Amino acid sequence: MNAHAPVSVSLDDLKSRIGQEVGVSSWKAIDQARIDRFAAVTEDHQFIHVDPERARAETPFGGTVSHGFLTLSLLSAMGQEALPVIKDRVMGINYGLDRVRFLSPVPVGARVRGRFSLADVSMRPASQAVLRYQVTVEIEGSDKPALAAEWITLAVLG
Repeated sequence: MNAHAPVSVSLDDLKSRIGQEVGVSSWKAIDQARIDRFAAVTEDHQFIHVDPERARAETPFGGTVSHGFLTLSLLSAMGQEALPVIKDRVMGINYGLDRVRFLSPVPVGARVRGRFSLADVSMRPASQAVLRYQVTVEIEGSDKPALAAEWITLAVLG
């Protein structure tokens, strides 16, 4: 499916895409201002994220790096941009994550994007679809992704 332009599909059409890539987001910049705002909101002020001089001097990263949870939190924005919209969906809800792995640090100044493959679709009550996505967050110019996870969402159908 086309990055940056979610399409509207029926649930049956989406089910036919199980095992396939269904969306790729645009690149998201990870600058120091974004990292600092995330640190303020989450109260995670570890120096590897918020102190460029100390991170440059005392870590193998060469500078500050994104919080893993900051990178993970971008899945919602990436998904809204890249994933197909299910016709008759009233709302979508984050249902959970399985097998989250932070594979590589995201250095300040990097850009990341989400790559989504549909792993499964199952129904709860007739009006709720549970969707499982295999997600990889890529770092621009890097062979190793920032993270990999199974993201579970719930589509409430009207």
